[in-house]
Amino acid sequence: MMDYEAQPRALPEGVDYGDHVVATYYASVPREMIMYYVAPFLAVEQSTGTWTPVPGETPEVRSKHVAKVIGIYEAPFYEYEVPRGVEERTYIVQIAFPYRNIENQIPMLLTAVLGNISMGGPIKLLDIHFPKVFTDGFVGPQFGIQGVRDILGVQDRPLLNNMIKPCTGYSCEVGERLFYEAALGGCDVIKDDELIADMSFNRVEDRVKAYMAMEKRVFEETGEHTLYTVNVSDNIPKMFETARRAVAAGANAIMVNYLAVGFPALQALAEDPEVNVPILAHMDCAGAWYESPVSGVASHLVLGKLPRLAGADIIVFPAPYGKAPYLKDRFVYTADVMHYPLHNLKPSMP
Repeated sequence: MMDYEAQPRALPEGVDYGDHVVATYYASVPREMIMYYVAPFLAVEQSTGTWTPVPGETPEVRSKHVAKVIGIYEAPFYEYEVPRGVEERTYIVQIAFPYRNIENQIPMLLTAVLGNISMGGPIKLLDIHFPKVFTDGFVGPQFGIQGVRDILGVQDRPLLNNMIKPCTGYSCEVGERLFYEAALGGCDVIKDDELIADMSFNRVEDRVKAYMAMEKRVFEETGEHTLYTVNVSDNIPKMFETARRAVAAGANAIMVNYLAVGFPALQALAEDPEVNVPILAHMDCAGAWYESPVSGVASHLVLGKLPRLAGADIIVFPAPYGKAPYLKDRFVYTADVMHYPLHNLKPSMP
């Protein structure tokens, strides 16, 4: 009798969605390959096994830990023949990963759902469904959309974000003047460029003290507050020390290049009780993750769901009319992923 629990495939109704992380992929294979046989190898590769049987991969181990293919949908959905001239067959594949393999951490999540198969040809991670038991292990955004609006005292209009230019190479005194002018002009959020952090020629603490003095001055003149998101991106653990010093110096927000420092670093900042200010997550390096249509990770995950999970209060991402090309429908959906209900997590501000 077949041990169904130990098999790397199941019907969609055959898994407990409250106890599995479900990943959805785009994949293509040559016409002579049969995805129904290929996909279970992907599931095994990313859970209990490898390219060849190993002694320790027992039925008992598989029944608890093997990932299961729960959906294979060809597009177009050929039924009785593959037309002449079709050399590649394209599919949407869904694989359910036991929560116990991943628990509550992003490194093992990405290793499971992306890992080695990211090097296996045309395969792109399109989405991840998180069970509540997974997101319960994350604090998520401390402030979220409402918290940011409450700090600024702005409830009923879009917020205006601006960055100080040039990107780098300027003195604190130059930045101080530019900050004052931008804040006086009505900017709600003023961010460092991603290319300047705690530099020898322009230190984070110096910028915080100077810019926040200008923030106070503008508030006295206009009655409007401004968030200054100072870039604390750095090596670990220096980044955490810099963030704490920035807050102690009066910073009312911080910024981090989250893909450059890593999702766990962003998460650690968001969970640090001494960093009790909103966090702006900057998108640099994201194109390497999502721009290929046949590999990598979908943009709404890289720019939306994952940084929200890690605790970003504000997320900078491309606009369809900006310098980084981005489809309008992707833009709208990514923004929705940031603020639609997601278990216990507060929404991130697009």
